[in-house]
Amino acid sequence: MRFVIVTGMSGAGKRSALKMLEDVGYFCMDNLPILLVPKLAELLVVPNAEVNKAALGMDIRSSYGSEDLMQALDKLDEMGLAYEMLYMDASDEVLIKRYKESRRNHPLAGEGRVDQGIVKERRVLAPLKRRADYILDTSRLLIRELKREMNHIFVENKEYKNLYVTVLSFGFKYGIPSDADLVFDVRFLPNPYYIEELRPLSGNDKPVQDYVMENDKAGKFLRMLTDMVRFLIPNYITEGKTQLVIGIGCTGGKHRSVTLANALYDALAEAESDYGIKIEHRDIEKDAITKAK
Repeated sequence: MRFVIVTGMSGAGKRSALKMLEDVGYFCMDNLPILLVPKLAELLVVPNAEVNKAALGMDIRSSYGSEDLMQALDKLDEMGLAYEMLYMDASDEVLIKRYKESRRNHPLAGEGRVDQGIVKERRVLAPLKRRADYILDTSRLLIRELKREMNHIFVENKEYKNLYVTVLSFGFKYGIPSDADLVFDVRFLPNPYYIEELRPLSGNDKPVQDYVMENDKAGKFLRMLTDMVRFLIPNYITEGKTQLVIGIGCTGGKHRSVTLANALYDALAEAESDYGIKIEHRDIEKDAITKAK
């Protein structure tokens, strides 16, 4: 019997996670009263029961204090009932944006601002987050990427280290990404923009990649950067970091940064085992849009 408790910040994707678990054969329930959690677990672990995978969604709308849920979890431990806890999280900025888009009120905000409700909820749920087996930060995850991570944990049963790495190319003239943890400037490399036949292409095109990587400095930079990031990742995992955004920037975010971001992504993806990884090119199309105006 596999019993999963899904909790976390309101707006972080708990319902989506439960739906995905349901789609892969889990019997799912949402917002069950706290006092019934141990009793439910008892029923689910009966030998030869038809249900062998179950997930229970619990969030702040259940009107519980974190102490109540912690006591329920302690009760499960006392009973010797195995369970796993998935904690859904997202940055404050993303949560605020989601609430504004949905035009819903935060359950703890009352008549106050959404950000005040988020601060209160983080404080209430902090003990649960520390106890979680898996933490999924959905700040930058698309639905398909969330589904892949859920399958990674609950279908393929692979070891999960809670870190998701985003390699992000950008243009300095459009601003440094506010959520970048590490930022690297590759404007020291020759710019394909000044080569007429390369100007309309991007770092996703082989002629641009060849031009950029033919420079000895590009290859040396990539090797040193890859070694440093590979050194940092296990240490970030140990410290409990769940999101790592690596920004690589050039002037317009179209040629050099895209080329190096792709190369770093390929190098990290080859050895990927303890973390999820994705690639994003934030400004690759902005040059064409700006010129069109």
